[in-house]
Amino acid sequence: MVADSDSNIAWHRVQLKKNRAELKALETARFTMGEIASSKRNGQTQKAVAELKRKIAQSERAIADHDKRTRRPLATDLQSLSNGSWSHWDAYTQQRKTGQRSPGGG
Repeated sequence: MVADSDSNIAWHRVQLKKNRAELKALETARFTMGEIASSKRNGQTQKAVAELKRKIAQSERAIADHDKRTRRPLATDLQSLSNGSWSHWDAYTQQRKTGQRSPGGG
């Protein structure tokens, strides 16, 4: 997992992992032990599952929004490449044409 400089996003990642594990445990217990006949208990379990799903969705949205803003596109299809900024590459090409060496020695 990548370390996050934004503590809010790091918190959401931890919560997402924790809530997914808790949801899995609840659903596993529900199916391995069977549904409990008490409707009160069953209603509490359903509320807990619904709350966990809501929290998971909230954390997923926060993480996705952060990733859209901060991560570079990984796709190399024509549409993704055409939407990118090529100004850096144009400057690099002009440097190479004039015979100047790049600062990195390349």
